[in-house]
Amino acid sequence: MVRTPASPPLSVAIVSDCYVPDTGGIEVQAHDLAQHLQRGGHRVVVVTTTPGPPEVDGIKVIRVSVPPTQRRIPFLPDKAPLAPSVFREVADVLAAEQVDVAHFHGGILSPLAFKGAADAQAAGLPTVITTHCLWSYATPLFAVLNRRYHWSQWPVVFSAVSDAAAEPIRRIAGDDVEVAILPNGIDTAWWSQGAHADEEATNTFTVAAVMRLAPRKRPFQLVRTLARVAAALDGAVTLRAVIVGDGSLRRPLQRYIDRLGLTGVIELAGRLDRAAIRDLYAEVDAFVAPANLESFGIAALEARTAGIPVVAKARTGVREFVRHGREGLLATSDRDMADQLIRLGRDRSLRATMAAHNRLVPPNMDWDDVVAANVAVYRRAIDLVAAN
Repeated sequence: MVRTPASPPLSVAIVSDCYVPDTGGIEVQAHDLAQHLQRGGHRVVVVTTTPGPPEVDGIKVIRVSVPPTQRRIPFLPDKAPLAPSVFREVADVLAAEQVDVAHFHGGILSPLAFKGAADAQAAGLPTVITTHCLWSYATPLFAVLNRRYHWSQWPVVFSAVSDAAAEPIRRIAGDDVEVAILPNGIDTAWWSQGAHADEEATNTFTVAAVMRLAPRKRPFQLVRTLARVAAALDGAVTLRAVIVGDGSLRRPLQRYIDRLGLTGVIELAGRLDRAAIRDLYAEVDAFVAPANLESFGIAALEARTAGIPVVAKARTGVREFVRHGREGLLATSDRDMADQLIRLGRDRSLRATMAAHNRLVPPNMDWDDVVAANVAVYRRAIDLVAAN
């Protein structure tokens, strides 16, 4: 249950190119945040270019149409706006809704988040910008945009979902600009209900991954890693792997699994809802997240909360809630990731120790805490505008 706000409730606009009914990290987290803010007594309206219904789970959603000509632009999703008319409409919506603060959520290719935020702060509307992705190769582009538009000097609150995602913003903006950390939220009580039980004596080592089957998530590299693990365990322990998720790479990935002779080892389970994933976690010994550009890792957080040791890359946002040797193991490369999984597969005692810790010590990213952190940032944004 979300706490009742101690101060007067706010009217908040959640603005994002990505929103439900599409599925993905930003889509789901933006919607969950809207729900929990509203349950906490705040008024929420969502502004997005993602098509869908005008209300979702009691949340008012204003869906701005993107001109059809935008759908032919390479590398941008269909809903990504570039037409000036879209940004004018977003500005008009924010003015008409009379919100206290606008919270823009964006990845790398998020025109609505960044151009909309530029317009909002120029109009004097308290503004928060949250980055959900690692800028990585795009960091020089954002540096160029800063030299051209001076975004680091805007009277807004910059934020990111993890320290890893905040690092490039800090490098560009300098020490004078604070970057708040607004982590993704989770219902810790709900996920811990399906906590992995103490291991039975078995020679099967079950590994799960939950991700979009898209290049950025590196599913082919995961399969190669699992192939190394299966070969190294060499019959002393039997590997079983379940990859949950769907996407453009599903069919070629299945063909690749078949070609490697891993059809009986690796299962592509398709897309599952949260309840089914939680049920799966009750029989899983380890969770693996192979992505290099993981700004946070909500699926890894859910697995960790369900009592599962997590294996992920050390330079990703997963390090916010997984410490090496405590909640899981952090790898420096794909080969090291295979080695860490082999270590877990062979060491039942280590798995049991990590699982017991994860069950007993929940992460400090429950929605109560996350909503409180967001509201504090909203009030800071309001104070910024009042001071200018």
